[in-house]
Amino acid sequence: MKSYALVLAAGLLPFVALSQKMVAPGSPDINTKYIKPEKSLYTVYYVKDNNWDKQGSLIYDITSTGNQLTLKNSYTPKDSSWVNVRTSVVDPQTLKSISYASDGKKTKLNLSFGETITGNYYSKETKKDKKLNLRPTEPFIDFNWTDLMIGTLPLDVGYKARIPQFYYNDESNIQVEYYTIKEVKSYSYGSPKTGKHDTWLITLLEENTGAIYNYVVDKKDRRLWQREMSMGNGKWEITVNEELDYQPIKNRFNKELAIRQISNGNSVIIGTAYARSSSGKRLGGLVNTAKKQYAPKGTEIMLFPNSAYYEEWLEVNKKIRKQKKVAEVPLDPDFGHAVKRTKVYDDEGHFEFAELMPGNYIIMTSFDFTNSYNYSYVSGYTNYYNYWGYTGSTTNYGTGRSSYTDKATIEKRISIDKDGEKKEVNLKEM
Repeated sequence: MKSYALVLAAGLLPFVALSQKMVAPGSPDINTKYIKPEKSLYTVYYVKDNNWDKQGSLIYDITSTGNQLTLKNSYTPKDSSWVNVRTSVVDPQTLKSISYASDGKKTKLNLSFGETITGNYYSKETKKDKKLNLRPTEPFIDFNWTDLMIGTLPLDVGYKARIPQFYYNDESNIQVEYYTIKEVKSYSYGSPKTGKHDTWLITLLEENTGAIYNYVVDKKDRRLWQREMSMGNGKWEITVNEELDYQPIKNRFNKELAIRQISNGNSVIIGTAYARSSSGKRLGGLVNTAKKQYAPKGTEIMLFPNSAYYEEWLEVNKKIRKQKKVAEVPLDPDFGHAVKRTKVYDDEGHFEFAELMPGNYIIMTSFDFTNSYNYSYVSGYTNYYNYWGYTGSTTNYGTGRSSYTDKATIEKRISIDKDGEKKEVNLKEM
């Protein structure tokens, strides 16, 4: 994955906090129409210089039920050794907090919001449960919603605001911290899947620590494309949107049907895999003497059911390669479950597949082979003379034999019409 950090210079101009517009629940600047029920997947990296070290994945799952808007935030590290789940419920019009619950690797936290915030904090390390009764003196946004709330603002060049954010830390008495939007400017974001997008680049300053945050937000639908958080010493945490809604292939892959097709039938395919004698290099007028180059013993042969999904996948990627604008679409992650594999079992390229149901199939293989050819060369000349001198010459030719290594890549489509059919196929390079 190639993304690029939007790292800013550390030196920032001084600011006067009182001069900034305050954005809190109920602020007219918050337009919650941009927050839609949906699920988003992000990949989290630690980045320093040009090294991107994947840390894990983050899912934002938003649901709406009448007078409540719920955000379930789930973080899973790359080794999947634990999961941190946070669930925050707010008013769908104002984003005023209603409740919050988290279950992480070391702690559990439950909060109910009113004039007083009540709840309990549990440490999994000490096994101690602590009752909470908190009284913040100013309105605030639950920190879980900050990433999404920024996209609801009337973003434009020169827009500035100050955001009070609630975050409970059992080791601190500070309950509300302030973030200042320092700059908003236009930015062109490049997605490896969908190309260029017109976005806003929003820079926030965490007033208490001086940490810098960069947000890349789509100008049209306010999608959060990327978030960056400074960690000090030139290191950044960068969270990248994986575009779960990117579905360029309309036909869906049916994993269960494909698996049945390759395992629940009584039909058989037997075949021979080889490269034709005319394949590979073109060597002028030299003569290729090898008749067939069989796939070596042990060569893997793959078979899978053809489908509308696979045909569309081929066509979509053909267009993408032609346009050269975005990356090709990978096969469905479950596609590998429907690939049947066998191996060439002798020195003459023979292979077999069994337990196939009627249907259309694609067979593929690739192997190296050695091609032989005869050639002639000039070995010298014979000159002829008589009494008056030179009368002419003839060219002497020698013959030789050589070889080269080539690769055969073969794909063949085959149909089985009825159950129990035995089909023979020559899998040869065309």
